[in-house]
Amino acid sequence: MNRIHATFERLVRPNEKALVGFITAGDPDLDESLRIARAMCAAGLDLLELGVPFSDPTADGPVIQRSSSRALAGGTGLAQVLVMIGQLRTTTHIPIVVFSYYNPILAYGAAAFHRDACGAGADGVLVVDLPPEESAELTGLWPDDGLCLIRLTSPTTAPERMRRIAASASGFIYHVSQLGVTGGTGLSVEEIAGKLRELRAVTRLPVCVGFGISTPAQVAAVARIGDGVVIGSAFERLIEENLGRQDLPELLAARVTELKRATCQ
Repeated sequence: MNRIHATFERLVRPNEKALVGFITAGDPDLDESLRIARAMCAAGLDLLELGVPFSDPTADGPVIQRSSSRALAGGTGLAQVLVMIGQLRTTTHIPIVVFSYYNPILAYGAAAFHRDACGAGADGVLVVDLPPEESAELTGLWPDDGLCLIRLTSPTTAPERMRRIAASASGFIYHVSQLGVTGGTGLSVEEIAGKLRELRAVTRLPVCVGFGISTPAQVAAVARIGDGVVIGSAFERLIEENLGRQDLPELLAARVTELKRATCQ
């Protein structure tokens, strides 16, 4: 059983919701990024999303854009991200999802990416800018379903569109809580709950909610209606505000522990 599936099954029994943490791999550098990721996993993350640095991250807000710039300046690319996953696998068994734009994967090669991602210990991939209608050129070269393909829905996704998206998704659905880019404000739990009801009418996959969630109170509110909560910009903001500190991994671990408590219902 894929680690993603096993994690959501495990969380059902204690009525916990998944805390999904995103960081940009290689920020502020590869060694420190590995230390940060290990500390976050040990502190209670249920799933880790490792972002592949990209030069034109159009879906991301300024905090994650700057993290990508720092990682790219340090020489981090998709190949280095996969090596990092292999290193993480020596110390953690939680699911790891590669979070990427399509261009780095296209340049790497669809079949080679599947082979190397699975070989490193990745459990899934979320490709931000690859719609279902165009994804066969990627998944058509995959030899098996060992790598979950995480799909995105948004506040403007209509029910029939949700059905088509869910039909080719695996692992979980990532529901974007609000329009705009990552790190925004204006979270409406009522509107999210309505979209999640529509999603659950067309899929049995777990649904995780992200974008604009940063505080324990917000995590608790979203955890009451979703299967998981995705935190990204808040973690990257903490990294950016504390660059150069020796205890940076410990700061991230403490924030993970604080937010994880809020997922327990």
